[in-house]
Amino acid sequence: MNIASLAPLAVVLPIFGAALAFMLLRHERGQRIVTISVLSLTLALECLLLGSVWDGSSGGTYAVTLGAWAPPWGITLVVDQFSSFMLVVSTAISLAVLVYATGQGLADGSAQGAQNNGPISVFHPSYMILVAGVSNAFLAGDLFNLYVGFEILLTASYVLMTLGGTGPRIRAGVTYVVVSVVSSLLFLIAIGMVYAATGTVNMADLAVKLGQLGPEMQVLLHAMLLVGFGIKAAVFPLSFWLPDSYPTAPAPVTAVFAGLLTKVGVYAIVRTETLLFPGDSLNLPLMVVALATMVVGILGALAQTDIKRLLSFTLVSHIGYMVFGLAMSSALGLAAAVYYVAHHITVQTSLFLVTGLIERRGGSASQDRLAGLAKLSPLLALLYFIPAMNLSGIPPLSGFLGKLGLLQAGVQLGTPMAITLVVTGVVVSLLTLLAMARVWNRVFWRRPEDAENPDPALLAPAAATALPRTMVGATAGLVVLGLGLTVFAGPLFQLSEQSALSMLDRTDYIYSVLGAEAAEAAAADVASLQGARP
Repeated sequence: MNIASLAPLAVVLPIFGAALAFMLLRHERGQRIVTISVLSLTLALECLLLGSVWDGSSGGTYAVTLGAWAPPWGITLVVDQFSSFMLVVSTAISLAVLVYATGQGLADGSAQGAQNNGPISVFHPSYMILVAGVSNAFLAGDLFNLYVGFEILLTASYVLMTLGGTGPRIRAGVTYVVVSVVSSLLFLIAIGMVYAATGTVNMADLAVKLGQLGPEMQVLLHAMLLVGFGIKAAVFPLSFWLPDSYPTAPAPVTAVFAGLLTKVGVYAIVRTETLLFPGDSLNLPLMVVALATMVVGILGALAQTDIKRLLSFTLVSHIGYMVFGLAMSSALGLAAAVYYVAHHITVQTSLFLVTGLIERRGGSASQDRLAGLAKLSPLLALLYFIPAMNLSGIPPLSGFLGKLGLLQAGVQLGTPMAITLVVTGVVVSLLTLLAMARVWNRVFWRRPEDAENPDPALLAPAAATALPRTMVGATAGLVVLGLGLTVFAGPLFQLSEQSALSMLDRTDYIYSVLGAEAAEAAAADVASLQGARP
């Protein structure tokens, strides 16, 4: 039996775990055991899926058809290097955040945890549904199933964001819901237009049939999908909602949202751009968007005093690097973007978890009220310093390696806009280092008495509560995972290159879903596009 045939379990297992967690409504310990065990099993399965497609020379792409309905009519799940890599990274991050949340719940106690972060009995089923939605989106082989994956994860995220029912969370939740509904509506309209124009929503089938449409219709459908996914990915100017929405949620929720949800939007952009709209018809607008996203995001970060808001703006800024890699339509640029997505999911989540520990130890996430944490908690200082430098792109960490690949691809392309983005990428990286260093200087390095409005716990450290070991351990595990992306950068970048080449070629994907005839037609289409380029 082919391991790839087990791909539906990546979605089914979290849903099953959510059902079990809901049945154990009054048994918090049982919920924790079930959800952690199910996610661990899901991660093991996804590692097997990644191993089965790692070697691109043996095919590297497998399609699983559900319900005995042949493509393009039935539901198809597609496992390739990109989707399986994203599955492993996303579930590993989700598991670490779940362990962190479990430690927080145990440390706070049931009553206080319910008051601060919402009922734990609701958290666990909602969290598992979120993971199922993310996995479904990564595996989806048709646009409507991709839409379903988005709706599953968004429905769960509405619940998670408003846990506790405080005023700020409800207000942020309303903004988040409205923006998400608008983006989903645009996506659904785009799906309807695609189906009306082609008679299919299967992405492998669309890869063949969209090329038969007129240029004006192709551009319209292309733009509609980009806008819908752009809101979900938080690219400028569609990122206005993110900095006000994410920081109000509980620390574990903010961490998993920042690490994963926008990257699902990025994944959708990468998948549709390479599979459905090959070529460079909208590359220049994408480069402009990447440039604006990088600059506006980092300028917003430099203006913040609250660490969570600062990290939310850096999140927006670094989405620009991923769009930059995609917009170059080259194997090197796309490979660097794939690697950078995995890097950013890990490092951004780590920083938000560290911020939760900072808030717990120092009583606030505001830089004006924090100081001296390096002396009070050296381990916490180390847990912040490593991912902060990684995000800033300090050699030889994975942030530097990913950015180096993007910059090399930009120089290789050599157009004025690409060179402008290369220069901007270097400047934004330096400004990210400035923002991260300023947090280090104010929060960890200066004396407590020098803070503008220090928390009493900083002035009387002996009375402070020690950080829970489970929360620290989960955070440290993610920091180590980020370092692992550096240690194993060689094979991981090789995987990213295989993934990029496969996506740009499209033949393996279409062949695995529709067969040889459709793949040959798609290969001829790609060859004609490459021949038309200067």
